[in-house]
Amino acid sequence: MPALEETPVAAGEGKPDLFFEEEDLQYEEEILRNPFSVKCWIRYIEFKQNAPRHVLNLIYERALKELPGSYKLWYNYLKQRRKQVKNRCVTDPSYEEVNNCHERALVFMHKMPRIWLDYCQFLMDQCRITRTRRTFDRALRALPITQHHRIWPLYLKFVRLYPLPETAVRVYRRYLKLSPENAEEYIEYLRSIDRLDEAALRLATVVNDERFISKEGKSNYQLWHELCDLISQNPDKVKSLNVGAIIRGGLTRFTDQLGKLWCSLADYYIRSGHFEKARDVYEEAIQTVMTVRDFTQVFDSYAQFEESMIAAKMETTSELGQEEEDDVDLELRLARFEQLITRRPLLLNSVLLRQNPHNVHEWHKRVKLFEGKPREIINTYTEAVQTVDPFKATGKTHTLWVSFAKFYEDNGQIEDARTIFEKATKVNFKQVDDLACVWCEYGEMELRHENYDQALRILRKATAIPAKKAEYFDASEPVQNRVYKSLKVWSMLADLEESLGTFKSTKAVYDRILDLRIATPQIIINYALFLEEHTYFEESFKAYERGISLFRWPNVYDIWNTYLTKFIDRYGGKKLERARDLFEQALDGCPQKYAKTIYLLYAKLEEEFGLARHAMAVYERATRAVQPSEQYEMYNIFIKRAAEIYGVTHTRSIYEKAIEVLSDEHAREMCQRFADMECKLGEIDRARAIYSYCSQICDPRTTGSFWQTWKDFEIRHGNEDTIREMLRIKRSVQATYNTQVNFMASQMLKVSSNATGTGKQPLHMVGALRAPVSPPQRGPWHLPCCLVPVSDLAPGQSGMDDMKLLEQRAEQLAAEAERDKPRAKEKILFVRSDASRSELAALSRQANPDEIDIEEEEEEGESEENEPDGKEGCTAVAGGLAGGGA
Repeated sequence: MPALEETPVAAGEGKPDLFFEEEDLQYEEEILRNPFSVKCWIRYIEFKQNAPRHVLNLIYERALKELPGSYKLWYNYLKQRRKQVKNRCVTDPSYEEVNNCHERALVFMHKMPRIWLDYCQFLMDQCRITRTRRTFDRALRALPITQHHRIWPLYLKFVRLYPLPETAVRVYRRYLKLSPENAEEYIEYLRSIDRLDEAALRLATVVNDERFISKEGKSNYQLWHELCDLISQNPDKVKSLNVGAIIRGGLTRFTDQLGKLWCSLADYYIRSGHFEKARDVYEEAIQTVMTVRDFTQVFDSYAQFEESMIAAKMETTSELGQEEEDDVDLELRLARFEQLITRRPLLLNSVLLRQNPHNVHEWHKRVKLFEGKPREIINTYTEAVQTVDPFKATGKTHTLWVSFAKFYEDNGQIEDARTIFEKATKVNFKQVDDLACVWCEYGEMELRHENYDQALRILRKATAIPAKKAEYFDASEPVQNRVYKSLKVWSMLADLEESLGTFKSTKAVYDRILDLRIATPQIIINYALFLEEHTYFEESFKAYERGISLFRWPNVYDIWNTYLTKFIDRYGGKKLERARDLFEQALDGCPQKYAKTIYLLYAKLEEEFGLARHAMAVYERATRAVQPSEQYEMYNIFIKRAAEIYGVTHTRSIYEKAIEVLSDEHAREMCQRFADMECKLGEIDRARAIYSYCSQICDPRTTGSFWQTWKDFEIRHGNEDTIREMLRIKRSVQATYNTQVNFMASQMLKVSSNATGTGKQPLHMVGALRAPVSPPQRGPWHLPCCLVPVSDLAPGQSGMDDMKLLEQRAEQLAAEAERDKPRAKEKILFVRSDASRSELAALSRQANPDEIDIEEEEEEGESEENEPDGKEGCTAVAGGLAGGGA
């Protein structure tokens, strides 16, 4: 068999090239049986994997002779051959043998991209540039176009390895015909090899292609910005593009980045050496940009350019020596730079006005920037009034016209100022008030120049009824048809008529204001005062009446107040019934907030010219009609006036009513004043009853001053029983307040903060409280009921602890009550109830060894009383009660 024959002996060697071993027989037999089975050959090759390479290669060759179309055999064979020459020098002849082997493989495998890729990579490793390039080209021709994307990455990598830019450029051009989306890679390569002209052309093509999508995630503006930087920074290398046209095209496309684009265009001319063109570009930029940001970018770049020009000129001058022409040129550049810096505020103002040409404030600022330049100021005002639309304006448009006229006035050109005002009165302003301001300023200008008749004529013209009447707030009508209802113009006309006109003309103006129903309360008062100055008193009162009919509360308050005061001053008590009718009319529907003043004025009228009982009735009505916060003050006035007119005793009913109506705080003060008055009258029992009544609204923890006052009263006028009764009432009231949830919560918070050193303990015991006892009610003169004393709550851990604390507090109060019992062996000396206040004061200053010593704790209510000893004490008590009680 051919497979078992020994091969001939190689030259120079003493052994055959191939011999078979016993283990090979089974594989050889299998191959004989299935010569076209790839698996049989693969198994044989795997078995001989460790054999010498010429043996393994021979087996591959035999297999490929039988199966020349097997990709698997070719791939493994070529891989094995490349591995065999891996560590050899590239000049070794074995490399050429492997290359020939690849060529033989490509005869059958020319549609397999993997074979081509491995072959090209193998050639690249051998540094065979031309052969590698031609192999890549053969691969692209042999493979279908759908497989080209596998070849191109390696091909591009190959052309970038060597400094052969022309070859690489040609390869890239072919590549972009297949994959135009990878143009950025080509542009980057062109920039790396300094072929900027073609890079700019390619980048311009990409920018103009709306369908192009950057693989690097760049936006169209970013690509455009790269193009601008490329062409502006390399004007000597980019020759194929019109740089000015490209950047100006970007100015129209990217309006939000005008600053950068203008700077790029100027930079292009600077680098090209065209400095005057660059300066023209900067000037055009700062005259056209619309935002402060763009202006700042352009202006800073412009200023830096001028500085660099000055620095360069100074360097050249110092190197070449001083020359007269160089000095002139340097001075010119310095002057140009200084002028640029000086113009900055004006240029910035121009930018803001380009943003919003209807910005009135910026126009005023622009005028100030031209201070000292009359011609520029006039031109600015003229442009402003022609540009600003009143309906779109930011600010008051009429101020431009007024300022324009004042400028002429300040320069002595009164006729020109009148011309401006006349034109301003014909402008269709947005608001009627704007036109009214123009008319008023027009009149004031004439007044400043003492043209009084002219001022009157102007304002009468402004208030003349137009041919077509319109409502003041009817925005569909021009303001010229509505200004006749402007109160500002009418007010100024009224002032001028009062000063310069006649009585009839002034009265006609005020009547016209009232007829138009545009008057304010101040106008009514001014009209009435004007009539009063001319002794037309009844006419002034009619003016007040007309004003009252026009307004409602609270606007009518000032009119009523002035009217009533003037009426009383005029007639006093001569027309009392009429005055009463006016007051009743004023009080009809009067809000509580304004009632106090009118009631006091009414009461004063009755006191001076009417009846005292009428005055008292007015004061009583006032206590009910005023605000709750003013009731206390009103009651004080009522009590004072009643005491002065009728005497002190007449005030009792007033005190009683006040105590029932006022809040607790004010009621306590009233009670103390009431009791003090009764003491002065000698009515001790009545005073005690008042104190007892007031105790119902006095928590001992918060109103200690009241209980101290009552205690002092009982020391001066009471006896043992009354003092004991006071203490019992105090404990009862304290227990009553302790059973209320709010007071218990505050007490628990107080105890908790004292125990723990902080005031922020939770009110955890409120839920465990008993049902609260209703607070004491204030009625007409009754003592508080006796309540079972309940202790203050202290913070605890649970509901059972709370009840336990309550029981302990009850036991403590019981012990205190036991200690309050009188002691039999001590002597008590009581003060007589009929003693005068001076006598009582003298007695209190005497050192009496038998004086009562009462010590009371504010919280515990402890007291120590002495019981009278013998008949002397009882007689003293009986005598005192017989002589002083009421």
